[in-house]
Amino acid sequence: MEIVRIGIIGIGGMGSNHANHIMAGKVPNAELTAVCDTNSDRLEWARQSFGDKVKRFDQVDAFFRSKAFDAVLIATPHYDHPALAIQALNYGYHTLIEKPAGVYTKAVREMNEVASQSDKVFAIMYNQRTNPVYQKLKDLIDSGELGELKRSIWIITNWYRPQSYYDAGGWRATWSGEGGGVLLNQDPHQLDLWQWMCGMPKKVRAFMSFGKYHDIEVEDDVTAYVEYENGATGLFVTTTGEAPGTNRLEVSGDRGKVVIEDDKLTFWRLRVSEREFNREYKGGFGSPECWKCEIPTSGDNSQHIGIMKNWVNAILHGTKLIAPGIEGINGLTISNAMHLSAWTDSWVELPLDEDLFYEKLKERIDHSTFKKKVSEVTLDVSGTH
Repeated sequence: MEIVRIGIIGIGGMGSNHANHIMAGKVPNAELTAVCDTNSDRLEWARQSFGDKVKRFDQVDAFFRSKAFDAVLIATPHYDHPALAIQALNYGYHTLIEKPAGVYTKAVREMNEVASQSDKVFAIMYNQRTNPVYQKLKDLIDSGELGELKRSIWIITNWYRPQSYYDAGGWRATWSGEGGGVLLNQDPHQLDLWQWMCGMPKKVRAFMSFGKYHDIEVEDDVTAYVEYENGATGLFVTTTGEAPGTNRLEVSGDRGKVVIEDDKLTFWRLRVSEREFNREYKGGFGSPECWKCEIPTSGDNSQHIGIMKNWVNAILHGTKLIAPGIEGINGLTISNAMHLSAWTDSWVELPLDEDLFYEKLKERIDHSTFKKKVSEVTLDVSGTH
């Protein structure tokens, strides 16, 4: 194989962007050969944009049976991601899913089991993993430069959305249509990066408000506290109701502190570790010598195009994936744990009680204003993020 033929399911906001990037030649060795959508207007857009060289399907089964492509990119609403990925992998297609991996980990775990038994390349669109500042922070942590982690604080409140954003689609910000609010729509990237760099917590305690700033069913304001196995703690604060917002990540370790803000990484580096200084210093008041370092980063933040390039190269050449699809369950586990903690007003320990989470989610689905059977793949594929 020299060229990877790609079919896209869902050509709404995100899917059409991906289609345009491929058609514009921004993903080397990739060719868009088919699209699938139940919305006739979107299929007409594809016809006008790409002509008859890109096949169009309005039924997912016919799309998969066509064999008009080698790989599938899934850009549908959240609930459909696991079931469509399972179908794609079972048909023998390499698969790339949009974030999040799904709405609840029980479905994502089933998807991962199918992926683990497949020889196809399975990836997820965690495009923030291509950002050089987060790659550098991960390197500082993994290499031991920051020492043992003590605390992380991520304030990610620059997600402001007006009411008109939510009113644009009946499925938006509903338990049945979307499965969650700011955690599931806006924050999957940050939750993924948080665990990618700092690891998975062992306990979660979350507080959230549902429709605090908007006329919606789901959460639009969250403050969550987590604890890690080594005693480190973390705080995650997010909302779609603050303007102006903040995007600031601070990670403290035994050997200093790193802050990422305004796409810049600053390292306050200790000459000796705090624990060593604490044991050996005898002068009463004092603290370790500290240097403020502006850490350089290199490389382009290639975002969605970078993930697609990496996926195609993994298919053609065996290149290591930046964002393996099976890792999508990690950030979703944290998100699910936060929801479950808020719903039960209690601590949630990991591994998550997946059955209890789904039971609580189903209660909210049953009373949702958007009536859709989420137990079935309905292929409402024109959603945007």
